[in-house]
Amino acid sequence: MNGRIVLLEGDITAQEVDAVVNAANSALQLGAGVAEAIASRGGPSIQAECDAHGPIEVGAAAITGAGDLPARFVIHAASMPPGGTASEESVRSSMRASLVLAEANGCETLAVPAIGAGIAGFPMQRCAEVLLEEARSHVAGDGSLGEIRFVLFGEPAYRVFEMVDDSARVAEQMERLAKQRAARAEDGSC
Repeated sequence: MNGRIVLLEGDITAQEVDAVVNAANSALQLGAGVAEAIASRGGPSIQAECDAHGPIEVGAAAITGAGDLPARFVIHAASMPPGGTASEESVRSSMRASLVLAEANGCETLAVPAIGAGIAGFPMQRCAEVLLEEARSHVAGDGSLGEIRFVLFGEPAYRVFEMVDDSARVAEQMERLAKQRAARAEDGSC
C-alpha cells in the first residue's frame, strides 16, 4: 500500500487519527510543548502509562493509550534526554521507531509534529527535511499507514515544511524527466 503525506497547520491534539506522535524526552515525562498539550487535553492516564512504561533510549519510541484525545494511541518519539537537545540522528531514529510502532499496532493514520524542533532546539528546516524523507521512504513501502499527517503549530513551521516538501517533489520530477530524456536518447528518438 502506498500512503500519502499531508501537511497542515493546526492543533495535533484535535486530530482524529489512529495515533498521534508526541515529541518526547527519553524519561517519558510530559513536560512542555507538544507533550504538555497532549497531557493537558489527553488527561492524566497518558502520563500514568508513560510512568508504568519507564524510560526509553533517546532515538526510541513507546506507545500508550490516548486518554481523552480523539486518537487511539500516543506514540512517544524520544528525540532528546530530559532537558537536553535533539540531534539529526535522534530525530531520524525516533521517527523511524514511531513508524514501526504505528505499523505494529495496525495504524492507518498518523499525526506527527515537528519532532525535536521545539524545546529540543533542532533547526526547523533540517527537521522538515529529515521527517519528510523518513515519511516518504516509509509510505513507498507496503505498510498499513495510508496517511502520515504532519500537523504543524503555527504558519512559520507549516511554511518551512511546505517549502521542503515542494523542493523534494520538484527534485523527484526533474529526476524522472532526466531518466525519460536518457531513455529517448538511447532509443534514438527526440
